[in-house]
Amino acid sequence: MKRKIFVVTGSRAEYGLLRPFLEKIKNDGDLKLQLAVTGAHLKKEFGFTYKEIEKDSFCIDRKVDINLISDTAVGISGSMAMAISGFAAAYEEMKPDVVVVLGDRFEIFGAVAAAHVACIPVAHIHGGELTEGVIDDAFRHSITKMSQLHFTATEEYRRRVIQLGESPECVFNVGAPGLDGLKDMPFLTRDQLKKKLRINFDRRNLLITFHPATLEDGSAGWQFKNLLSALDGLNSTHLIFTKANADSGGKIVNRMIDEYVSMRPDRAEAFTSMGRLNYLSAMRIVDAVVGNSSSGIMEAPSFRVGTINIGSRQRGRIKSRSVIDCRPLRSDIVRALKELYSAKFQNSLRNVKNSYEGRNASLKIWTILKKHKFEKWTKKSFYDIPLRISGK
Repeated sequence: MKRKIFVVTGSRAEYGLLRPFLEKIKNDGDLKLQLAVTGAHLKKEFGFTYKEIEKDSFCIDRKVDINLISDTAVGISGSMAMAISGFAAAYEEMKPDVVVVLGDRFEIFGAVAAAHVACIPVAHIHGGELTEGVIDDAFRHSITKMSQLHFTATEEYRRRVIQLGESPECVFNVGAPGLDGLKDMPFLTRDQLKKKLRINFDRRNLLITFHPATLEDGSAGWQFKNLLSALDGLNSTHLIFTKANADSGGKIVNRMIDEYVSMRPDRAEAFTSMGRLNYLSAMRIVDAVVGNSSSGIMEAPSFRVGTINIGSRQRGRIKSRSVIDCRPLRSDIVRALKELYSAKFQNSLRNVKNSYEGRNASLKIWTILKKHKFEKWTKKSFYDIPLRISGK
């Protein structure tokens, strides 16, 4: 009987990271891929991105709608409740052998909580990381405690998962699966992107992706306003915006993007979802990724493209030298832009190395999922690390 691998995806970014792994499972005759989509994938507001998954020739086995109509605390809590209920029903019907999830979002937490109650083993990708400015940080570590297998992107993250009490023999440092095959991807040229997406590239170009720092209540509007003000001071620079995801405060950012672009149609475009190929093709061409997206931390260094990382959302992540951190203040962002275009910084990009790439992560995850006997891991012990705690 084929081992059933139930994979959950709830956002465009997460699907892009999972895609190389999904290909491995789909093409393996000994495994059966059960693919479930939820969250922003199913909403027009976020581009109905489940259609991109279908265009990639994946069969969607389950759509779990969690009613993302509100980005308030009450609305998100209600969506989490719907995720637990919806995935519980899906597991009861589809009887997966293991649930595979990536990352830290609230809808993924709901899917994992339902699997935990049903005693279904969970394999977690990208655990052990820190994003101190968002509520997702606690969700990620909670998912770790409900998972039996762990696939981390760096050795430091592997140690952190073990520090959380997970047995070292169940924690594997494999790298980032989203970077697998990046060098062989059929990227679009500047002219192809201009024709396909109607992007009016200029002498300088920036890709801007900004999400709310959800642990800083009410900060999204003023932080993004400071970013827009700093961008207004640039000359001969084209701005490519991708909209915020389904976080608390995301609707505010998206409204501000629409207003900004409508007043500057000659120097800015906005996309609800560009699609991974278009997004990465644009990333290769622009001068930098600006905002606070994980793509500026994880993918941009592979293209030797600079990143301006604003505020606390990605605080705690391992970063390459191509990343310039700054506070969400206009003066700091202006200073970071000046550094970005300096000859010293541009020359330094030639030698940038990406800490997350080069380890065939999807192949390693696929191999481990085929070999391990999950039925032994529905129970687990807390792994203690000898340590001395200072203070009272």
